[in-house]
Amino acid sequence: MKRREFITLFCGTTAMWPLAARAQQNERVHRIGFLTAGASGADNTPGLPAFVNGLQQLGWVDGKNIIIEYRYAENHLNRLSELATELVQLKVDVIVAAGTLAPLALKRATATIPTVMTSAGDPLGTGLVASLARPGGNITGLSLMSPEIAAKRLELLKDVVPELARVAVIWNAANPYPAFVFKETQRAASQLKIGIQSLEVRVPDDINSALDAALQEKADALITVEDPLTQNYRKQIADFAAKNRLPTMAGLKEYVNDGGLLSYGPNLADLYRRAAGYVDKILTGAKPGDLPVEQPAKFELVINQKTARLLGLTLPAALAATADEVIE
Repeated sequence: MKRREFITLFCGTTAMWPLAARAQQNERVHRIGFLTAGASGADNTPGLPAFVNGLQQLGWVDGKNIIIEYRYAENHLNRLSELATELVQLKVDVIVAAGTLAPLALKRATATIPTVMTSAGDPLGTGLVASLARPGGNITGLSLMSPEIAAKRLELLKDVVPELARVAVIWNAANPYPAFVFKETQRAASQLKIGIQSLEVRVPDDINSALDAALQEKADALITVEDPLTQNYRKQIADFAAKNRLPTMAGLKEYVNDGGLLSYGPNLADLYRRAAGYVDKILTGAKPGDLPVEQPAKFELVINQKTARLLGLTLPAALAATADEVIE
């Protein structure tokens, strides 16, 4: 072989090595864990399809170049640690954690496997990350956090129920995020001179008795603080409220889709879709500690007009005009 031909062949082959390495990386099947404190099923994890679709749009297809290992605690919080350890032992490449309790369980289980939060309540206050701008450890993702949201929900509810004097709040006392939102709701209610009734729940069996207590104390309305437990039982809560003519406010539109009156909060599907972007970055080499924790880009107001009619309420025209979605 002539010297010039040899050099050309050698240089061309060398230039192809990075491309070959990248192709091998793309051909590798990555394992992704998914952990939630809530129950299985599309209705119980409504943001999950948006996450899977988000991955597909980025070129990650379950069963082709990724395998997703799903783990659901089914609202039995004592199972979270066991399921977190199980995912760690599977040596998955990254774990996606819904809510606040799941990433807390994973923080205890591993300090090395990258973890992406889809909708953590207060990642800084709960110690999940050292900083929102630079998390620094193996955990990053998206947060629901917004201290002003509790006051806004009360104000919107008062727009619909002008005589509002007493509001019952159903919240999961086993979860630090609902505890934070409840305290902020108390603070806002004090300024608006509205009485607050605490309906603490920890397990599914607590929900019926909590709702009965709202009736006994003659609450004018009900606020449901979002978390996997109340989300999984949102239809039961909405049906109870409709039967007893109790206006409701929730944090996510899924509650209104199932019969609640109002919701004000982030779009859960959008958060899950954005979580897919974090997974993509991590699988292609980014370190979770270098990826800032992001907050909701937009808060949306959703109104169920059918429920309003059922309750005999006339919604202010200005409120309906500013709503992001009105369910007829």
